[in-house]
Amino acid sequence: MANTATRLITLIMLLQRRPNQKAAELAEQLGVSVRTVHRYINMLDEMGIPVYSERGPYGGFALLRGYRMPPLVFTPQEAVAVCLGTGLVEQIWGQMYREAAQGALAKLDNVLPEEQRLEVAWARRTLLATGMHRSDIDQMAPQLEKLRRALRERRRVHIAYRSRSQPEAVEREVDLYALVHRWGWWYAIGYCHLRKAMRSFRVDRLTELALLEETYIIPQGFDIQQYLQHEPYAQPEIQVRLRFDPQAALLALDDRPQWESFEERPDGSVEVTMGMPTLEWAARVALSYGPQVQVLEPAELRELVREQARAVAARYDPE
Repeated sequence: MANTATRLITLIMLLQRRPNQKAAELAEQLGVSVRTVHRYINMLDEMGIPVYSERGPYGGFALLRGYRMPPLVFTPQEAVAVCLGTGLVEQIWGQMYREAAQGALAKLDNVLPEEQRLEVAWARRTLLATGMHRSDIDQMAPQLEKLRRALRERRRVHIAYRSRSQPEAVEREVDLYALVHRWGWWYAIGYCHLRKAMRSFRVDRLTELALLEETYIIPQGFDIQQYLQHEPYAQPEIQVRLRFDPQAALLALDDRPQWESFEERPDGSVEVTMGMPTLEWAARVALSYGPQVQVLEPAELRELVREQARAVAARYDPE
C-alpha cells in the first residue's frame, strides 16, 4: 500500500509539472504498466483529484488548470531523512550551502507536527556522519564557488594544477563536467585541452583558478556516474596477492570490503587479492600494514616493497 500511495503522489506531481501526458509515458516514469496507470487515474478520481483526459495526438492526462497538490505530510522516518540529508549537504558543501541548509531546517521545524519534530531531534542527537573531509572545506569555499559558477554558466576555466607525481604546477584549460566529493576529497572532472582527454583534478591541488569567456557544451549522453565507474586512472592494472600472518588476520577482516577475494588458511593466516592501478599505489597499501603482511604476487611488487623497506630502515640506521 505504501508503494501505491507513493506512486499516486508521484503521478500527481508528474501531471502538475507537465499536462497532457500519455498513459505510456506515465507508465514508464512510474515503472508500472499502462493498465496500472489507468487504475491509478481512477483512484485519483475517487479521491476527488481533478484529472481529465483529452483525445488526439496532442492529448493525454492532465490536472484541472490551477490545481495544486496540498503540502505533503511527512512520516517521522521521512522527516528524519530530509533533515539528515540537509545536514549532509551543509557538511559537504560548507559555507556555500550552510545558510540554505539551516534555513531549510528552520522551515521544516516550523511546520512539522510534534511527533516528527521529536523524531528529528532524536536523530540529530544520535545519528551522525562526521569526518567527511580531509581538508578544510571553508578554506576551499572560494574555489568551489568559482567551479560551481563555471559549471552553471558552462564557462571554460584556466587552472594551474600540481599532481602527486608532478609537484610543479602545470597550466591548462578545462571544460568542467561535474564536481564530485569522494574519498574525503573534492574533485573537478572535465575535458582537459592540454591532454585532449577527460581528467580528474583534486580541488585542493589547484594553485590557480580563473573563469574564461569561452563556453562549451557537455557531450550529449555523458553520464558522470558511468564515467566514475570506468575512470581510466582508477581502473586496476595489476593483480596483487597478500598474506596476513595469523596475528594480523583481524586486520584483513576489518578491511574485507576492499579485497576481491578473501581466504582463511588452516594455520590462521589470511590470503587476499585486490586490483590496483599502479605498483606504487599497491606498495603504499602493502607497507601500511607493517611486517605482518607479505606480498606474494606479483614479483615486481615484492621487489619494490623490498627496496622501499630498505630505504625506510636506512633512514633510522643509528650509524
